[in-house]
Amino acid sequence: MRNSKLLQHVPRPQRPGFFVSSFASGFAALLLSGCGGPAAPYPPAAIDGAHALETARAFVALGPKDSGTPGAAKAAGWIRDRLTAYGWETEIDEFRDGPPGAEIPLRNVIARRRGAGPGRVVFGAHYDTKSGIPGFEGANDSASGVAALLEIARAYSNAVPAFELWLAFFDGEECRVEYGPHDGLHGSRRLARKAVEEGWAPDVRAVVVLDMIGDRDLTVTVPRNGTPALLTAVFEAARAEGARDRFRLAPGGILDDHVPFLEAGMPAVDLIDFEFGSAPGLNDHWHTAADTIDKLSADSLALVVRVALRAAGLLPAQ
Repeated sequence: MRNSKLLQHVPRPQRPGFFVSSFASGFAALLLSGCGGPAAPYPPAAIDGAHALETARAFVALGPKDSGTPGAAKAAGWIRDRLTAYGWETEIDEFRDGPPGAEIPLRNVIARRRGAGPGRVVFGAHYDTKSGIPGFEGANDSASGVAALLEIARAYSNAVPAFELWLAFFDGEECRVEYGPHDGLHGSRRLARKAVEEGWAPDVRAVVVLDMIGDRDLTVTVPRNGTPALLTAVFEAARAEGARDRFRLAPGGILDDHVPFLEAGMPAVDLIDFEFGSAPGLNDHWHTAADTIDKLSADSLALVVRVALRAAGLLPAQ
């Protein structure tokens, strides 16, 4: 399927024994964080959707960010500077990837916040834009995910989470021709491989990918190819936020930045609105010049960030 992300099925590997046995302990941790107990992943600073929307607007204004171009390098530096200003330990991981003989320079931006206890949650989003589309802004795909992660960074600028948080801004998510081993998902494959090679993959409690999550008419079509415990946690979190109707289990899987982590044995889930279109059920704004900032909503951005953070807080202890 050229340029398509939809899948009927992909494997869902996960660590043995990773399951949600009870949500009560997760909710208790969240409650304790407000009364002198251990820190929790839910941020003490309010998630500000209006601020996130302005972040998305500023990111769009940088111009095209096709992988391997000066625009992508500029975007990586812009993200790094924002993260540094929020007090996060930040690095740009430069590498080359692509078809043999046609590799291009790529850059992941990785930010870390130490936690009060063991374990690690990675929130991920891609920042590159699709090439070859005249007038393409990429407001929902990819600025919304970038803005969401930067809002998490802002919320934790002066806080210690219960466990270590990573924010991963992936380059090279978009394929040039057709998704395959050497086309697309370059940044997420890079980080998943490093997690295994460097020995910290077992520390990962969850990888939560945010992609196309700012649509005014939000319907998060959660792909089935996610770790079952995380799928359950996402829907419980959406219910707790009073927005269960905005989250739906998709009929199939999707090829997105969560997949390399699943394949490497880490729990992962993808939050994506793949009905970004001119009418309910359509996705006709995707990869077109219609993907503009006016289609985004502060409320949608804030909601998805809250659900992602709340879902992370519902995970069982390791």
